[in-house]
Amino acid sequence: MLFRRSLRTSAAALTLLLPFAAACGTDARAESSTVTLTVGATGWKAEEAVLKYAGLDDTPYKIKWSLFQGGDQQLQAIRAGALDLASSSEIPPVFAAADGSANFKVVAVQKGATLNQEVVVPKGSKVTGIAGLKGKKIGYVQNTTAHYFLYELLKQAGLKWSDVDAKPLLPNDGLAALNGGGIDAFASYGTSIITAHQQGATTVGSGKDILSGNFLWSARDSVLNSPKQRAAAADLIARITKAYAYVRDGHLDGFAQVTADATHQPLAQARKDLTDAQAQRPTQARTVGDDTIASQQKVADVFTELGALKEHLDVKTFWTTELNADLEKAL
Repeated sequence: MLFRRSLRTSAAALTLLLPFAAACGTDARAESSTVTLTVGATGWKAEEAVLKYAGLDDTPYKIKWSLFQGGDQQLQAIRAGALDLASSSEIPPVFAAADGSANFKVVAVQKGATLNQEVVVPKGSKVTGIAGLKGKKIGYVQNTTAHYFLYELLKQAGLKWSDVDAKPLLPNDGLAALNGGGIDAFASYGTSIITAHQQGATTVGSGKDILSGNFLWSARDSVLNSPKQRAAAADLIARITKAYAYVRDGHLDGFAQVTADATHQPLAQARKDLTDAQAQRPTQARTVGDDTIASQQKVADVFTELGALKEHLDVKTFWTTELNADLEKAL
């Protein structure tokens, strides 16, 4: 069994290395060993973990993973020159580019599940739906999916943003405020929602059917200007896609255990969440297209309507197809 997996892993790694070698020259491994990508992750470094689990972490370049509470912080780090590659929902790049001097481009899209994107109320709350939040204090993670789906859920319930007392909070701070009685509800995502449920919170609204499932890879301009870093970025994004394909192909239980250990949730719950997520929308990358740009434009227009953006933002100014060719080869 181990021998079979080793053969499969080696083949997968070789498949991924070929386009990288073509992009960087015949001495790719020797030359690219000097290439380093500083990459952001939100929550618990799931991307790093899935690469290790699938045996695809032996990259011909170095990766420095940095953990953040949200994609908004990743984009702030890119703007500050502290990250080469950021992963986020459609929302953070909008705000990072709003001043018109973005030093990054969206280079690829990773399709992903929109589960665990919820508005929750604490144990014992009498609120059963979004309409019941009128006049209440609601925490939300600003400039993220939580900001977006909370606004849309309020509209669906016939409420305006001004009908609630919305307070921007980081995920950890929001959890503390929810449990301490500082807020009546919390709009968040990922591990913070998982933890909230473990602490007795219940769901009153979900962004599952509001969000597009487009999660964006943004690269600093300096990465796009370096052929070796650009090839490394394409290779890494493709490896993550292949790693999740490996998980779906009969290896879900093992990665559920990895997830449970990292997120401190029961194994059965971790397995259910992983199964549901991959069933709803398998994690896989795709190249930039007109439809992905249009999807983010719709999001930006909503934030203009909300007043969070001072003026109309043309999102295509910070998208590029420069990585498409490399990514297509790597995939």
